[in-house]
Order: sequence, then structure tokens, then C-alpha cells
Amino acid sequence: MTAARVLITGGTGLIGPHAVAGLARRGAEVHVVGRHAPAGLPDGVAFHAGDLLDANAMARLVGGLRPTHLLHLAWVTAHGHYWRAPENLDWLAATVRLARAFAEAGGTRMVSAGTCAEYDWTDPGLATGDCGEGTTPILPHTFYGRIKDACWRSLEAYAAEADVQMAWGRVFLLFGAAEDRRRLVASIIASLWAGEPALCSAGTQIRDFLAVEDMGAAFAALTLSEACGPVNLGSGEPRSIADVALAIGRLMGRPDLIRLGALPMRADDPPRLVADVRRLRDEVGFAPSARLEERLAACIAALKP
Repeated sequence: MTAARVLITGGTGLIGPHAVAGLARRGAEVHVVGRHAPAGLPDGVAFHAGDLLDANAMARLVGGLRPTHLLHLAWVTAHGHYWRAPENLDWLAATVRLARAFAEAGGTRMVSAGTCAEYDWTDPGLATGDCGEGTTPILPHTFYGRIKDACWRSLEAYAAEADVQMAWGRVFLLFGAAEDRRRLVASIIASLWAGEPALCSAGTQIRDFLAVEDMGAAFAALTLSEACGPVNLGSGEPRSIADVALAIGRLMGRPDLIRLGALPMRADDPPRLVADVRRLRDEVGFAPSARLEERLAACIAALKP
């Protein structure tokens, strides 16, 4: 069987390098496109310099490469900025153009990154239940979530017309050594390495955490699977923020520095946000390869000053 020829965008981002490695391990022919070549590409992975917001350049690249699969991860992701960033509109337009160029070049399967922010976080069913692709209402409460939802609907409609398989990976909560130091896990680890108190909210919010290593592997598995439509990408394991913060404290030998309740709870913060991962498990055949505490320990080691 001929190996899938996969073009991946966002290969230098938080998830991308792990998706690239996962695809290479699975025997795919992998091509990465971006403005700057990432360090440490696996052997045999090709890099193509290009601006994803340049429609003509992308059309030429895709037309020349003629990939069978497209994994599109690139988007505006600057911490705190992306929720309201007008650049979300630029990436919506670029994504639709890229999908068209891919289909017109003979591509057969496209996978793109969505978000758990597409779901209605105020749905009463989430008080005790998980976010389900076919059960939880789609009603995003942020600009970012609304544009991602619009992107999915556009791609779904076009894929049906162009006879291209389309899957949409809805990402839940990530953490990893390369993440912005202001994000929850990285900020707690940084504080404890500095010997300073880690200020947290009460931490009663229940969340679904997945390490970037596993998220990248999940996207690789989804890309090479036959699953179509929205697929939740998460651990499916409900953990409170307090539990995660205290786990980091124990692993670093400084549970005394975890200050739960030192920060106020955000009024718009959903009390529970956990993925129903049955499609990911049963149709894609993916499960995380390590437990949360193992991934936290690796992240702590990587962030040691």
C-alpha cells in the first residue's frame, strides 16, 4: 500500500511537532509547511517554506506537492490574544482557501483543529456529563469559538461537494513544556522552581487535561484513520484544577507552595469541561500512552531552570 503523503501546517506550534513525529512513526510521507523550518525534524520529513496566508503561494505548493492528506493545525494562538483576535478571520479565510487548493490538487482526506470552545459551556447537561460530539449543543460564547465553528461548517459543506473526507479534531485542555509560561501548568511549575508561591483559584473547576505529546499523537491517528466529522481530542479523565495543582506540588516536593483560593474564580468559567472520547477511542483507536502524573513529571523536568 502506498504511504499517505501528508502536508501539515502548524508544524512548529505547540501540537505540531508531536503530530509530525506521530505521522512519521506511522509510516506516512510527511511534508511540513511554514515560515521557518522547525528544529529537529524526524529523518525523512521534508520542510517547505511558505506563508499560509499567501493564497497564491499555498495554491502553488499544494498543486506541486499533490498531498493525499492534509493536517491543518496553524491558527492564531497567542496566549490571551486569540480569544478576541481579528486575525481569526484571516485564518478562517486561509483555511477555506487551503481546503479548496487541496481538493483541486486531488487530495482525499483533510483534518483540521477545532476547539472545545465551540460547545455551549452553559448547557445543563455538562454539570455532570461530558461534552459529546452529537449530544452537547454547539453554541460558542467567544469570538474565537464562533469563528472556529464557522470554519468547521464551511469545511464540512465544501468537503461534501468536493468528495473529500473531512475530520475536525476538537481540542480540549493542553499542557506541555513549550507552552506559554502564563498558562496554568507552566505557571505553577515556574513558580515552584523559583521557590515562590503558586497562586491559584479555588480550583474546583473540573477539566480534561492532555499533554501535547498525546494531542499530537491523537491528531496523527485521526489523520490516518477513516473517522469523519467532529472528534473530541482529550483524555476523557475528569480532574479538578486543584487536583492538578496539588499533583504538581507533590511531584516537585513543594505542596506547601500551592495557594488554592488566592485568586478569584472567573465568572464565565464553566464548572465542568470534559471530553466524551468514545469516538477517539473506538473509531480512531487512540488512547494516551502515559498517565497525567507521568506527563506532568516530564514537563517539570523539561522546565527545570
